[in-house]
Amino acid sequence: MVSLAMLLILLPAAGAVLCGFLKERARWAALACAALVMGVTVWLALSTFGSTQVIFVGDLPWLHGLVATPVFGVAIDPLGLLMLFLIVPVGLLTVLYSTSYLTAQNREHPVGSGQYGRYYFWLLLFIGSMTGVVLSPNFLQLLIFWELTTVCSWALISFRQDESSLLAGFKAMIMTQAGGAFLLVVTLILFARTGSFEFSALSRLPAGLRNWTFVFILIAAWAKAAQVPLQTWLPDAMEAPTPVSAYLHAAAMVKAGVYLVARAVSSGWPLSPQVSALMAVMAVLTIFVALSFYFVQDDLKRLLAYSTIAHLGYVLLGIAIGALGAPIGYRGGVLHILCHGVSKATLFFCAGSIAYATGTRKISALRGLARSMPLTATAFFVGILSVAGVPPLGCFWSKFMILAGAIHLGGAAGPVLLTLVLCETLISFGWMLYIAQKVFLGPQMAPIPVQSDPPWAFRVTLVALMFGCLTAPFVGLRLVEFMGV
Repeated sequence: MVSLAMLLILLPAAGAVLCGFLKERARWAALACAALVMGVTVWLALSTFGSTQVIFVGDLPWLHGLVATPVFGVAIDPLGLLMLFLIVPVGLLTVLYSTSYLTAQNREHPVGSGQYGRYYFWLLLFIGSMTGVVLSPNFLQLLIFWELTTVCSWALISFRQDESSLLAGFKAMIMTQAGGAFLLVVTLILFARTGSFEFSALSRLPAGLRNWTFVFILIAAWAKAAQVPLQTWLPDAMEAPTPVSAYLHAAAMVKAGVYLVARAVSSGWPLSPQVSALMAVMAVLTIFVALSFYFVQDDLKRLLAYSTIAHLGYVLLGIAIGALGAPIGYRGGVLHILCHGVSKATLFFCAGSIAYATGTRKISALRGLARSMPLTATAFFVGILSVAGVPPLGCFWSKFMILAGAIHLGGAAGPVLLTLVLCETLISFGWMLYIAQKVFLGPQMAPIPVQSDPPWAFRVTLVALMFGCLTAPFVGLRLVEFMGV
């Protein structure tokens, strides 16, 4: 199993180097590499589904005698598999979509073949870095891949290399790197006080230091997952090409932040009620701060970015509910990573199709697109229904479990959380549905030129993701059965 798991890191890295050499011919090599990684993921999942394996394969010579266990290896468990079921399939679809999006025919941002090598190098390295994050057996290895995702996101957000994209990439780098500094402090504390980098080593810290260490983990996660007060970099990151935005929001970077918290909480050590409550309060605050920005957005991608911020708050809220004593809340939060990822990828790829065909993402300039782009319109409405939690689509199942966990807590917390979540869901669903009606229904506005539904790669991607909105939660539900806090 270790060789299969290592391939999920090594194959994208090798593919990235190959694309760097191939340059103009890189896109088909990138697609072949992503498809191969997908095959390895399916094979690994069939071999290990529901089991937990931690295998160490390497060490640092200068740490002999200082660390009780080897340092480098792979950890395969239900949480890691759930993340792989998001990272790899969405990564494959991102590469596929990019083969048609990054062309001279793109009306919003034409891209010449001379930039293919650079783009696919960083995208494949991004996929490999994310698989490295979720397969890491300890904080040290996770920190290495965590920082690699920061570098990859910086390069991809800055891909267009104009002033606005360079500033957005720099902002993302600085803010997420600040969070990475707190994760480095966590790693140093564990090494200095326990002689270990393992996630479970947190249990060996004194109670007070353990609480502060988890607060540092939260700060690192808030920066990576764009949570209040560190959320401002994510809307600006919409300067990236839309396939990058889709991957960044659905399966990478921001999902690394919430994964870190889920991994720490599931490692079998006690988390104080005060810290758990802090996590829950900040999650609810983030949800409503993000919601307040919905109503002033004219850029479709920025609107979706604020929606992502809110839904990452839902993930952390579920994890906090689990830490407070309701395991079903934790499972719902983790399941929401997968369900939201597939749903949000659908919406972002629809936004990319619109920009590709019309040359704009401005909501005020778009009307009546359903007539000329029926598949895109269908996929957008499916994505909205799935994100909102309309049964039987994706986020219904994860939100249901989060709310069930809140009620299980008892006292005033349950009714308060239930009321807040239902209010946010109804408001955000109503606003997203209103935007979808403006963009796709009614008379078409002139003089925006509109093609029919864009190329075959777009169509395959949208159909696959609509299918995923329906089926992903059932795969995730099987995996979360094996999880607990």
